[in-house]
Amino acid sequence: MSDDNKNLSDDLDDMLDDAKEGAKKAGDKISQKASELADDAEELGRKAKAKASEFADDAKEVLSDGKNVGIIAHITIIGWIIALIMNGSNRTEFGSFYIRQMLGFCLIGIVTGWIPILGFIVALVLLVAWIMSLISALGGEMKPSFLLGNQFQDWFKGL
Repeated sequence: MSDDNKNLSDDLDDMLDDAKEGAKKAGDKISQKASELADDAEELGRKAKAKASEFADDAKEVLSDGKNVGIIAHITIIGWIIALIMNGSNRTEFGSFYIRQMLGFCLIGIVTGWIPILGFIVALVLLVAWIMSLISALGGEMKPSFLLGNQFQDWFKGL
C-alpha cells in the first residue's frame, strides 16, 4: 500500500507539474497576445491622431476660405448678421462679396415690399436671384447677381 501511495503521490506531482507548465504556457500566450493588442492599440492611436490632425487642418481651410460666411449670409437677416460678425474676425473677399450681395437683396426687398403689386413681383424676382446666389456660394463662385449685383459690390465696398 505504501507503493500505491507513492505511485499516487508521483502521479499527482506529475499532474501538478503538467498543470503548472500548462498554466505557464497559457500565461505566456496571454502576455504575448496582450503585447500584440497593446501594439495594435498604439498604432490605431497614432492613426486616429493623424486623422484628427488632418481633419483639423481641413476645418481650418474650410473656415478660412469664407465659403461658410457666404452661405450663412443667405440665411435670413439673422444669418446675414452672423456672417457679418464672422467675416469681421477673419475677413475674406468671398465672404464680403456675399455679405454685400445679400445686403442689397434685403434692402430692395424692404423698400419695394411696401408697394402692393410691384412688391410681390420684386419679391419673386428676388427669390430667383437669392436661389441663384446661394447656388453660386455653394459652388464657391463669386458670381454677381443679375439683379444689380455689380452695383451692390460698388455701393457696399466698406463691408
